Amino acid sequence: MPDHPITDEAALKETIDRLKNAPRLALDTEFMRERTYFAELALVQLADHDSIHLIDPLAQLPAALLGSLFNSPSQTKVLHAARQDIEVLLPLTDTPLAPVLDTQIAAGLVGYAPQIGYGDLVRQELGVVLEKTQSRTDWTRRPLSAAQLDYAADDVRWLLPLAARLDAKLDSLGRSHWLQEDLANLSDPKLYRVDPKDAWQRLKGSESLPIPEQQRLRQLSAWRETRAAQRNLPRGWVMTDDVLRLIARSPPRDLNTLQALDAMPSASAQTLCDELLDTLALATQWPLEGVVQRIDLKPSAAERARANALTECVRQHATRLAMAPEVLATSRDLKRLARGDALEQVLNGWRLQTLETDLRTCLTAH
Repeated sequence: MPDHPITDEAALKETIDRLKNAPRLALDTEFMRERTYFAELALVQLADHDSIHLIDPLAQLPAALLGSLFNSPSQTKVLHAARQDIEVLLPLTDTPLAPVLDTQIAAGLVGYAPQIGYGDLVRQELGVVLEKTQSRTDWTRRPLSAAQLDYAADDVRWLLPLAARLDAKLDSLGRSHWLQEDLANLSDPKLYRVDPKDAWQRLKGSESLPIPEQQRLRQLSAWRETRAAQRNLPRGWVMTDDVLRLIARSPPRDLNTLQALDAMPSASAQTLCDELLDTLALATQWPLEGVVQRIDLKPSAAERARANALTECVRQHATRLAMAPEVLATSRDLKRLARGDALEQVLNGWRLQTLETDLRTCLTAH
């Protein structure tokens, strides 16, 4: 266990040389994003079968040298719940990290809950109980304590034996190719970049609004996303979701009507008024593509019956496979099918091959 993180270039080069031939590299990151739009990388943890290395990216280490740790196409990086780590490392890697093995995805394919945490998985697979005392620590503060370093090291200490256990289970079940399909999806750059024009879709319930409100919300959300990224501020610091919805519902005509909106701070209204009015004026100029045309989203009795039948079909199939049903198909997937979306538009790959016959039978019957 290292007693301090690597902070100098010479030690980093030595670590890179030591790890470069490892076929698999356990990897985790610690980062902070509570005060920023972009996550701030605060610590990198790496391990092979023999050693653990902690690297301090706040020590002004050369970005290109740091990035070279992760860019070998012949070295599999083993992570748990990899998506956030891949996003955080993008400034160093330029493209999504690859090849990767995500132990959370692998665990879902052998029967665990799809969002199982690293600690729970290590306990159930390896019989090791990990400390959770540093889960909410500020990783940007220096120096890091011995307890923080121990916690960070544990995040990679068990990844390689965990991956080996899951590999063996997947192989015995004939599902290794399922994992490879799911891991390939992590290489899509769109997973890690929010297009401002699509930001509104992250707001819960937006699809149920009348079309004019959806148009205004789409334009306002794009404005907020762009402003937050440009200033590297959390979205909520620019404007909260509630205020966005209020403005979309009751668009102000001037400063007075903007200040009259509930939850709109007067100072913010004065600062942002002109921008918001200009933004709202553009709302109807965007094409309706992506805006839900159907206002009444309440499912019909026939749709509800189809959704229930599809849910039961997937549940039975999941029981036979000893998997969680949502690993096979999410409730959103099944609602889309019940609404009439084509099966090939909703599912693909091994999921489509596994469920196609049963789901088509179910849809034909309902």
